[in-house]
Amino acid sequence: MLFRKASSPFISAQASVHTIMYQVLYALIPGTLAAIYFFGWGVLINLAITAIICLFSEALVLKLRNRPIKVSLKDGSALITACLLALALPPLVPWWLTVIASIFAIVIAKQLYGGLGFNLFNPAMVGYIVVMISFPREMTYWTAPLGAVDHWLSFSDTFSVIFYGALPDQSSIDSITMATPMDTLKTQIGLENDITSTRHHKVYGTLFSNISGKGWQWINLLFLLGGLWMIKMKVIDWRIPVSFLLSLLLISNFFSVSDYATYPSALFHLFSGGTMLCAFFIATDPVSASTTPRGRWIYGAGIGVLVYTIRTWGGYPDGIAFAIILMNMAVPLLDYYTQPKTYGKADTE
Repeated sequence: MLFRKASSPFISAQASVHTIMYQVLYALIPGTLAAIYFFGWGVLINLAITAIICLFSEALVLKLRNRPIKVSLKDGSALITACLLALALPPLVPWWLTVIASIFAIVIAKQLYGGLGFNLFNPAMVGYIVVMISFPREMTYWTAPLGAVDHWLSFSDTFSVIFYGALPDQSSIDSITMATPMDTLKTQIGLENDITSTRHHKVYGTLFSNISGKGWQWINLLFLLGGLWMIKMKVIDWRIPVSFLLSLLLISNFFSVSDYATYPSALFHLFSGGTMLCAFFIATDPVSASTTPRGRWIYGAGIGVLVYTIRTWGGYPDGIAFAIILMNMAVPLLDYYTQPKTYGKADTE
C-alpha cells in the first residue's frame, strides 16, 4: 500500500477575525428569525437601531483615535454586538433607550478599553446592564408571543410605540405589554402561588408551553442548533457552553426535585429567556471569556450557577447579563491560575 506524504505546513492557518465574526452572524440567523416571528416588528426595529448606532459609534471613535475605520467596520464585531443587544432588549423599548445601550456598548465597553481584543467586559452585556439598572420600567416592555395572542402588532402600531410611546389611538403602552414567562413565574412564586396554579391560570397560563414559555422554547432551540454548528466549524470552543448548560442543569434539577411546586424544572431554565443565546453566543466571546481549557470549564460553570442564583433569588427575572459581567471580572484570575503546564517542563515541587 502506498502512502502519500503530507506536505507542510502541518499547522493550519487561523481563520481571520472577519471570517469568524460572520460565521457567528450566520449562526444567529435562525434564532433571530424565530424571535421576529414570535415577537413581531419590534425585534426588527431594534436590530436596525442597534446596527446603525453601533456602526456609527465605532466609526466616530475610530476617527477620533486616528485609527482605520473601514477595516474595523468590516470585521463584523460591531454588528455582533448590535445583534446580541437587540435580541436581549424587549421588542417595544423606546428608541432612545436602544440608542443609549448601543453607545455604552461600543464607546464605553469596547473602544474606551482600546477596541476589539482589549475590552475586559462583553460590550453587549454592558450596554444591556446600563439600561436595565437605569430604566427598569421600560425594560419590561415585552409583547405577548405569537401563540399567546393571535397576531402581532402592526408595523405602524409598533413604530408608534417605539418612537412616540403610544398607539395611534393613544392607548397606554401598559395595555399591550406583558411580563415574560420567567418574570411571571417568579412574581407568582413570590406571592406564594405554586408553579402548577400559575401555569393553569386563565390569564398567565397562556404564556406557558409544556416545556417553558410559548415561543421561547423554539427560539432557544434554534440558537442551540446555531451554536452546535459553530462548534462543528470550530468557531467556538465547546467547553464553555457545555459547562454552563451542565451547571445550570444540575443546580436547577436539584432544587426542582427537592420542591417542584416552588422551583421550575431544569428544562424550563434551559429553554427560557436567553439561555442558549448566552451559552453559545455571549459566554463564548473570545475576548472577554477565559482562554485556558480549565479556565473555560470554571468560567462556564460559574456563569451557570450565577444565572440560576439571580433568576431564583435575585431582583431580576433573568441574570445572564450580570452573570457574564461578574465572570468577566474573574477571567484574569482564572487564566493566571489555570495556565497549562509548559511542554517538557517538570514540576519543581
